[in-house]
Amino acid sequence: MAAITIRPSTDADVSAITAIYGWNVLNGLGTFEEVPPDAAEMGRRRAAFLVKGLPYLVAERDGVVVGYAYAGPFRLRAAYRYTVEDSVYVGPDAVGKGVGKALLSALIDACEALGLRQICAVIGDSGNAASIGLHAALGFERKGVFPAMGYKFGRWVDLVWMQRPLNGGGSRDPDAPGLELSGV
Repeated sequence: MAAITIRPSTDADVSAITAIYGWNVLNGLGTFEEVPPDAAEMGRRRAAFLVKGLPYLVAERDGVVVGYAYAGPFRLRAAYRYTVEDSVYVGPDAVGKGVGKALLSALIDACEALGLRQICAVIGDSGNAASIGLHAALGFERKGVFPAMGYKFGRWVDLVWMQRPLNGGGSRDPDAPGLELSGV
C-alpha cells in the first residue's frame, strides 16, 4: 500500500474534494446536506476558510486525492475565536485505510500552530463508530449527544459532540490573537 501524503489543498484539488464530499452527502451521515454542491460552491467554501488562514488539507495516495479535512470557526461570536470545528471526509476507496487519522492528526497540528485552544467535532449519527473512534483515538472526549437533530435517509439522526484541547486548552490565557471571525 502506497504512503499517504498530507498537504495543503490547492485550487486544482477542488474537483476531487467535490467528488469526495458528494459521495459522502449521498451515502453517509457525516454531513446533513442532502444535495451535493457543485465544484463552484465547494471552491467558494474552501476559499472562505483559506482567507481566514484556516487549514484546508488533502490526503494523496499515488498522486490521487483520497480525502480532505479542514478547520472552520466553531461559532461566529468573538469569544469563540480560539475554537474551531473539524471536518474530515474520505473517499469510498480510502475508508478504513488510515486516511482519516492522517488527515485529522495533521489538522490538529495545524490548529495548534495557529495558537488555537479548542477543537471540536460535531459527528452525525451516534452509530458512526468510525468517526467517533477516530476522534477518540486522537484525544477527543465525548461531551454529549443531541438526539434527533437531523432527518436524513428516512430517519432521525443524532449529533455526537466531542472536544479536544489544543495548546493547553482553557488552563491559561491565550497567547495568540485567535481567528478573525467577520465575513465567514
